[in-house]
Formats: sequence, C-alpha cells, structure tokens
Amino acid sequence: MNLFHELLFDYTLRNVALGCMILGTVSGVLGSFAVLRRQGLLGDALAHAALPGVCFAFILTGLKTPIALLIGAALSGWIGMLSINQILKRSRIDSGAALGTILTVFFGFGVVLLTVIQKSYAGKQAGLDKFLFGQAAGLVAEQVLTMAILSIIALTVVVLLFKEFKVISFDPEFAQSISIPTHVVANMLSALLLISIVVGLNTVGVVLMSAMLVGPAAAARQWTNSLKKMLLIAASIGTISGLTGALISVLGTKIPTGPVIVIVLSLIVLLSVLFGSARGVVWESLRRRKRRFVEGQR
Repeated sequence: MNLFHELLFDYTLRNVALGCMILGTVSGVLGSFAVLRRQGLLGDALAHAALPGVCFAFILTGLKTPIALLIGAALSGWIGMLSINQILKRSRIDSGAALGTILTVFFGFGVVLLTVIQKSYAGKQAGLDKFLFGQAAGLVAEQVLTMAILSIIALTVVVLLFKEFKVISFDPEFAQSISIPTHVVANMLSALLLISIVVGLNTVGVVLMSAMLVGPAAAARQWTNSLKKMLLIAASIGTISGLTGALISVLGTKIPTGPVIVIVLSLIVLLSVLFGSARGVVWESLRRRKRRFVEGQR
C-alpha cells in the first residue's frame, strides 16, 4: 500500500515511473520491427547520432529547454539516418560498416562538442552530459508529457500502418510486388524509431538506448511466432523493465535508473532465451528429445 501511495503522490517517483514505462512501451513496439528487419544496430547508430544535435541546440539557443534539445536531437538523428542511406546508395560499403561509421563519427563529434561547451559556457551547460547515460531521476512532468505525446503519435502510426510494416518486415520483395512503396514505408519506420530514441534520451541516454530497443523485442521473440503477440509481449516487457528499474533505483539502491532498467531487462532476456515457449533453449531441447523418442518408436 505504501508503494502504491508513493507511486501516486510522490512527485519524483511518479514522473520517473511513468517516464520509464512510456519508454519501455514504445521502444518495445518499435524495436520489434527493427529486430525483425535485422536493423538492431540502426537504433544504436541513430541514438548516438542524436548527441551532436543536443549540443548544437544548446549552442544556438543558450538554453536547456527540453523541447529545444529534443528537437535538436531529432534533427541530428534524421541527418544521421540520411547519411546512412546515402552511404549505402552511393558506395559499396555494407550496412554494418555504414551504421558503425555513422555511430562513431556522430558520437565522437558530440563528445567533442560537449567538451567545448563545458569549457566555454562555465556552469551553464550543467546537465547536458545526462544525455550520455540518462538521468531519469531528473524527469519533470513537462518532459513526461512530451514523452507521452510523442509515444502516442508513434504507436498510432503503427496501428494505422500495421499491415504495411508487417509485410516489409517479413517479405519486402512481396511488398513491392503488391505496389507498397517499400522505400517510403521503411523510412517511416526509421522515423518512428528515431521518435522512440528521442523519447528515451532523458531516461537512459544515447549509450543505453539500443538495449531498450533490442532487449524487449529479442525477449518477446522467444515466446511467440505471431507479430501481434510479439508487439504486445515486447511492450509489456519494456513496461515492466522500466517500472521495476525505476522502483529499484529510486526506492532502493539509488543507482542511476538507466543502468538498473537495462540490468532488469537483461535478466528478462536471459530467462526468455532459456524458457521461452516458442524458441527457448530448454523447450527446444525438450521438443528435439520428444521427436527423437517418437522416431525411435517407429
């Protein structure tokens, strides 16, 4: 009862818990499409590409207004995505190398800008480094509301374009044959992935954001072969991880929330890999033994 009371009436805990749950839900859904399309590293690259945008937004405005910094992050991430597409289109570099290049170049540039800002703006830049590892404990109601609005927009688009997203995730050649504009739909998916990254920057930061995108989806895949069920399970796992990590961090260990969420999520992924009913190692081993036994009885 005390915990429920604190969740409702403690300002800090309520904001942290809501923010982490929102992040877990949206990253679980959108990360599922990235995992199915074998683009898990894309989320990592876009997250790291967002850092220079945060720095430029602060340099241009001189303010740490959340909406300004997030707009800067979104624009920088979008430029990173366009850069990846151009590299793939105009060179023979494979996708993994292109993603790795953009990730390191943009992140390195962002760290340089952070250093310059720290030396040039005295104490005014305090708090910008939270975008590296996140600072969920510092979430305020305005930021949580922004996260909720962006997440609702992203999830609404997923519902409206679910059929198109499903087809290009499993069979892009078939999608082209039925006149689905695969390039446009793929870019839209990437844009939604970028929205989920922007949602998570304040909470887990650019470094840990990829875990929030890949972890829930990887765990959910072990439990089902249905896309709809996978999205629901991934959203649930992300939500549970976010809430549990927030509670452990704020009420117990006082460890930064982002790392605690990732640790909780990693444990869920491990359990899913072992015991998932669709692809879990234990159940798969039992199924193989059963098949061998049946074949031996013939």
